[in-house]
Amino acid sequence: QVQLVESGGGSVQAGGSLRLSCAASEYIAGSNCMGWFRQAPGKEREGVATIYSTGSTNYADSVKGRFTISKDNAKNTLYLQMNRLKPDDTAMYYCAAKRWSCGWSSRIYNYWGQGTQVTVSS
Repeated sequence: QVQLVESGGGSVQAGGSLRLSCAASEYIAGSNCMGWFRQAPGKEREGVATIYSTGSTNYADSVKGRFTISKDNAKNTLYLQMNRLKPDDTAMYYCAAKRWSCGWSSRIYNYWGQGTQVTVSS
């Protein structure tokens, strides 16, 4: 059972930056996908960015050009660099992982972290 622990959330002003980290308890061998999702109060959980085991990345249109997903396999750690933050980015951010291919539906991910709060003020 893979355990994921996020960190790095906080409160920033619009235009600021944050870097989220997600430490995995073990390396997921073979084809796999890791991603960042977020959920704002009263809204559904939505995909933000994913990274496949080959390093291929995908981003939601709302964060393209501002967020960067990356991973350090040696440290079993996933990152999300968030720049030019906007108030609309305010949400609980979750790290997720699954075997095989990536996707945007949160229902297909098997492993989840507990979340880290990001609050962006105007």
